[in-house]
Amino acid sequence: MAERTGIFAGNDPFALARTWLADARSAEVNDPDAVALATVDAAGMPNVRIVLMRQIEDNGFVFFTNYDSAKGREMATSGNAAFVVHWKSRRRQIRVRGRVEREAGPLSDAYYAARPVDSRLGAWASAQSNPLENRQVLMDKLEHMRSVHGDDPQRPAFWGGIRIIPQEIEFWADGPNRLHDRFRWTRPDNGQSDGGTDWTVKRLSP
Repeated sequence: MAERTGIFAGNDPFALARTWLADARSAEVNDPDAVALATVDAAGMPNVRIVLMRQIEDNGFVFFTNYDSAKGREMATSGNAAFVVHWKSRRRQIRVRGRVEREAGPLSDAYYAARPVDSRLGAWASAQSNPLENRQVLMDKLEHMRSVHGDDPQRPAFWGGIRIIPQEIEFWADGPNRLHDRFRWTRPDNGQSDGGTDWTVKRLSP
Protein backbone atom coordinates (compact mmCIF):
# COMPACT_ATOMS: atom_id res chain seq x y z
CA MET A 1 0.00 0.00 0.00
CA ALA A 2 1.36 3.40 -1.00
CA GLU A 3 2.81 5.44 1.85
CA ARG A 4 0.44 8.27 2.75
CA THR A 5 0.70 11.00 5.36
CA GLY A 6 -1.03 14.25 6.25
CA ILE A 7 -4.43 14.74 4.64
CA PHE A 8 -4.11 11.38 2.83
CA ALA A 9 -3.43 9.28 5.94
CA GLY A 10 -5.75 6.45 6.95
CA ASN A 11 -6.79 2.98 5.88
CA ASP A 12 -10.50 3.62 5.29
CA PRO A 13 -11.36 5.65 2.16
CA PHE A 14 -14.92 6.35 3.36
CA ALA A 15 -13.67 7.76 6.66
CA LEU A 16 -11.16 9.83 4.69
CA ALA A 17 -13.93 11.12 2.40
CA ARG A 18 -16.03 12.09 5.43
CA THR A 19 -13.06 13.94 6.91
CA TRP A 20 -12.46 15.87 3.69
CA LEU A 21 -16.17 16.72 3.42
CA ALA A 22 -16.27 17.94 7.03
CA ASP A 23 -13.28 20.16 6.32
CA ALA A 24 -14.91 21.52 3.16
CA ARG A 25 -18.10 22.40 5.06
CA SER A 26 -16.13 25.05 6.94
CA ALA A 27 -14.87 26.69 3.75
CA GLU A 28 -17.27 26.15 0.85
CA VAL A 29 -19.87 28.88 0.48
CA ASN A 30 -22.63 26.69 -0.95
CA ASP A 31 -23.39 22.97 -1.10
CA PRO A 32 -20.07 21.31 -0.16
CA ASP A 33 -21.77 17.97 -0.90
CA ALA A 34 -22.51 18.89 -4.54
CA VAL A 35 -20.98 16.40 -6.97
CA ALA A 36 -20.95 16.03 -10.74
CA LEU A 37 -22.64 12.68 -11.43
CA ALA A 38 -21.85 10.90 -14.71
CA THR A 39 -23.95 8.21 -16.36
CA VAL A 40 -24.32 6.83 -19.89
CA ASP A 41 -27.47 6.20 -21.92
CA ALA A 42 -28.33 3.05 -23.84
CA ALA A 43 -26.34 4.28 -26.86
CA GLY A 44 -23.24 4.91 -24.74
CA MET A 45 -23.64 8.71 -24.83
CA PRO A 46 -22.47 10.23 -21.54
CA ASN A 47 -24.51 12.52 -19.33
CA VAL A 48 -23.34 14.60 -16.38
CA ARG A 49 -25.21 16.77 -13.87
CA ILE A 50 -24.87 18.12 -10.34
CA VAL A 51 -26.52 16.22 -7.49
CA LEU A 52 -26.18 16.47 -3.71
CA MET A 53 -24.38 13.50 -2.15
CA ARG A 54 -26.26 13.29 1.14
CA GLN A 55 -24.70 10.25 2.80
CA ILE A 56 -21.20 8.80 3.00
CA GLU A 57 -21.73 5.37 4.49
CA ASP A 58 -19.18 2.79 5.57
CA ASN A 59 -19.18 1.29 2.10
CA GLY A 60 -20.92 3.66 -0.29
CA PHE A 61 -22.16 7.11 -1.27
CA VAL A 62 -25.90 7.90 -1.34
CA PHE A 63 -27.93 10.57 -3.11
CA PHE A 64 -31.66 10.85 -3.75
CA THR A 65 -33.55 11.28 -6.99
CA ASN A 66 -36.54 10.40 -9.15
CA TYR A 67 -35.97 6.85 -10.39
CA ASP A 68 -37.79 7.69 -13.63
CA SER A 69 -35.46 10.62 -14.41
CA ALA A 70 -32.85 10.37 -17.15
CA LYS A 71 -30.12 9.54 -14.64
CA GLY A 72 -32.36 7.03 -12.89
CA ARG A 73 -33.12 5.22 -16.12
CA GLU A 74 -29.51 5.31 -17.26
CA MET A 75 -28.21 3.86 -14.01
CA ALA A 76 -30.90 1.18 -14.03
CA THR A 77 -29.75 0.13 -17.51
CA SER A 78 -25.98 0.26 -17.06
CA GLY A 79 -25.75 -0.53 -13.36
CA ASN A 80 -22.84 1.89 -13.01
CA ALA A 81 -22.09 5.54 -12.33
CA ALA A 82 -19.24 7.90 -11.51
CA PHE A 83 -18.90 11.25 -9.80
CA VAL A 84 -16.38 13.91 -8.93
CA VAL A 85 -16.58 16.45 -6.12
CA HIS A 86 -14.25 19.46 -6.33
CA TRP A 87 -13.70 21.82 -3.43
CA LYS A 88 -12.13 24.90 -4.93
CA SER A 89 -11.61 26.53 -1.53
CA ARG A 90 -9.63 23.49 -0.29
CA ARG A 91 -7.98 22.67 -3.64
CA ARG A 92 -9.02 19.05 -3.36
CA GLN A 93 -11.23 16.63 -5.21
CA ILE A 94 -12.52 13.07 -4.94
CA ARG A 95 -13.40 10.89 -7.91
CA VAL A 96 -15.52 7.74 -7.58
CA ARG A 97 -16.53 4.97 -9.98
CA GLY A 98 -18.65 1.96 -9.16
CA ARG A 99 -21.85 -0.03 -9.21
CA VAL A 100 -25.21 1.39 -8.20
CA GLU A 101 -28.16 0.03 -6.28
CA ARG A 102 -31.43 1.52 -5.12
CA GLU A 103 -31.87 2.48 -1.48
CA ALA A 104 -35.66 2.54 -1.32
CA GLY A 105 -36.19 1.70 2.33
CA PRO A 106 -36.09 3.46 5.72
CA LEU A 107 -33.11 5.64 4.80
CA SER A 108 -35.04 7.17 1.90
CA ASP A 109 -38.19 7.51 3.99
CA ALA A 110 -36.28 9.39 6.70
CA TYR A 111 -34.54 11.71 4.25
CA TYR A 112 -37.77 12.44 2.38
CA ALA A 113 -39.62 13.18 5.64
CA ALA A 114 -36.90 15.66 6.66
CA ARG A 115 -37.33 17.77 3.51
CA PRO A 116 -39.49 20.93 3.44
CA VAL A 117 -43.09 20.10 2.59
CA ASP A 118 -42.97 21.90 -0.77
CA SER A 119 -39.89 19.89 -1.75
CA ARG A 120 -41.72 16.71 -0.81
CA LEU A 121 -44.74 17.74 -2.89
CA GLY A 122 -42.41 18.79 -5.69
CA ALA A 123 -41.16 15.21 -5.94
CA TRP A 124 -44.75 14.18 -6.68
CA ALA A 125 -45.37 17.06 -9.10
CA SER A 126 -42.24 16.87 -11.25
CA ALA A 127 -41.92 14.28 -14.00
CA GLN A 128 -38.18 14.83 -13.82
CA SER A 129 -36.28 15.11 -17.13
CA ASN A 130 -39.50 15.02 -19.18
CA PRO A 131 -40.57 17.98 -21.38
CA LEU A 132 -42.54 20.73 -19.61
CA GLU A 133 -44.72 23.21 -21.48
CA ASN A 134 -44.06 26.07 -19.06
CA ARG A 135 -43.42 26.77 -15.39
CA GLN A 136 -47.08 27.49 -14.65
CA VAL A 137 -47.95 23.92 -15.55
CA LEU A 138 -45.49 22.76 -12.91
CA MET A 139 -46.89 25.16 -10.30
CA ASP A 140 -50.42 23.97 -11.05
CA LYS A 141 -49.31 20.36 -10.59
CA LEU A 142 -47.69 21.30 -7.29
CA GLU A 143 -50.96 22.76 -6.00
CA HIS A 144 -52.87 19.75 -7.26
CA MET A 145 -50.52 17.46 -5.33
CA ARG A 146 -51.02 19.62 -2.25
CA SER A 147 -54.77 19.09 -2.52
CA VAL A 148 -54.25 15.33 -2.97
CA HIS A 149 -51.55 14.67 -0.37
CA GLY A 150 -52.01 17.51 2.12
CA ASP A 151 -49.17 18.85 4.23
CA ASP A 152 -47.64 15.49 5.10
CA PRO A 153 -47.04 13.67 1.80
CA GLN A 154 -45.48 10.23 1.91
CA ARG A 155 -42.51 9.32 -0.25
CA PRO A 156 -43.55 8.28 -3.76
CA ALA A 157 -42.37 4.84 -4.88
CA PHE A 158 -40.60 6.39 -7.88
CA TRP A 159 -38.39 8.58 -5.67
CA GLY A 160 -35.61 7.47 -3.34
CA GLY A 161 -31.95 6.83 -2.77
CA ILE A 162 -29.23 5.60 -5.07
CA ARG A 163 -26.15 4.04 -3.49
CA ILE A 164 -22.86 4.06 -5.40
CA ILE A 165 -20.64 1.19 -4.26
CA PRO A 166 -17.16 2.13 -5.43
CA GLN A 167 -14.63 -0.05 -7.12
CA GLU A 168 -12.35 2.95 -7.44
CA ILE A 169 -11.87 6.12 -5.38
CA GLU A 170 -9.24 8.75 -6.13
CA PHE A 171 -8.17 11.48 -3.71
CA TRP A 172 -6.49 14.51 -5.31
CA ALA A 173 -4.90 17.58 -3.76
CA ASP A 174 -3.38 20.57 -5.51
CA GLY A 175 0.40 20.76 -5.52
CA PRO A 176 2.92 23.49 -6.42
CA ASN A 177 3.86 23.85 -10.09
CA ARG A 178 0.93 21.58 -11.07
CA LEU A 179 2.69 18.65 -9.37
CA HIS A 180 -0.44 17.42 -7.63
CA ASP A 181 -0.80 14.53 -5.17
CA ARG A 182 -3.08 11.72 -6.31
CA PHE A 183 -3.87 8.40 -4.64
CA ARG A 184 -6.16 5.86 -6.28
CA TRP A 185 -7.88 3.20 -4.16
CA THR A 186 -9.16 0.14 -6.07
CA ARG A 187 -10.78 -3.12 -5.08
CA PRO A 188 -12.32 -6.07 -6.94
CA ASP A 189 -16.07 -6.13 -7.43
CA ASN A 190 -17.40 -9.13 -5.53
CA GLY A 191 -20.98 -8.56 -6.73
CA GLN A 192 -22.22 -7.92 -3.20
CA SER A 193 -23.49 -4.78 -1.51
CA ASP A 194 -20.45 -4.64 0.75
CA GLY A 195 -18.22 -4.37 -2.34
CA GLY A 196 -15.32 -6.02 -0.52
CA THR A 197 -12.71 -4.31 1.64
CA ASP A 198 -9.50 -5.51 0.00
CA TRP A 199 -8.26 -2.10 -1.16
CA THR A 200 -5.10 -1.48 -3.16
CA VAL A 201 -3.71 2.06 -3.01
CA LYS A 202 -1.35 3.51 -5.60
CA ARG A 203 0.11 6.95 -6.01
CA LEU A 204 -0.56 8.38 -9.48
CA SER A 205 1.45 10.85 -11.49
CA PRO A 206 -0.13 14.33 -11.56
